[in-house]
Amino acid sequence: MLFRMYIRWAERRGYKVEIEEVSEGEGAGISSATIRIEGPNAYGYAKAERGVHRLVRISPFDANDRRHTSFASIDIVAEIEDDIDVEVNEADLRVDVYRSSGKGGQHVNKTESAVRLTHIPTGIVVACQRERSQHKNRDVAMKILRSRIYEKTLDDKRAEMERFYGEKGDIGWGNQIRSYVFQPYQMVKDLRTGVQTGNIQAVMDGDLDQFVNAWLRAGGPRTRNKDIKMDD
Repeated sequence: MLFRMYIRWAERRGYKVEIEEVSEGEGAGISSATIRIEGPNAYGYAKAERGVHRLVRISPFDANDRRHTSFASIDIVAEIEDDIDVEVNEADLRVDVYRSSGKGGQHVNKTESAVRLTHIPTGIVVACQRERSQHKNRDVAMKILRSRIYEKTLDDKRAEMERFYGEKGDIGWGNQIRSYVFQPYQMVKDLRTGVQTGNIQAVMDGDLDQFVNAWLRAGGPRTRNKDIKMDD
């Protein structure tokens, strides 16, 4: 649901969206996904979404129609330019190849073109399956990996570690930045700024600018809770 929401948000802003990788969950849904958003100030706006998101709804997979609470961790990483030197030792990488999922016809079923890279020293894992060529997928995955390593290196050098990584916290109770509640009432509330709306369907269709703009106006990572209510 959040995967669709962010794609809709990017499209509403006129950004170019490319799906790099999607890994299906064991029973249903998505266990992880990577999308690339390209456009003016895309990173500046998107970084407001970094953190843990909480979703409360009646699960369509529960025969007893019970409410379920789910958590999703969203990470935002800027793509670095090729002239920025980030060394990645091949000996520090674990490379896994597997068959792509989704569209692709016979090619999907016959070739192991998808690539997953694990950077052992940092534990960072990236994957790409959008290209038909394993070599091209590896190149894209390596570019994403270099960007994430570079972002982490910058964080390690900053005195305020909370700006990008410490702020996110563990995936669970007490660490969410925003809640999406479908039952027993409908409300989306950003816990950093206090911005909330009852028009949850509009939010799931990509209407996120009210939350993004409030976070930016409040100073980004330095945001403190405020009682700000947006019109439904």
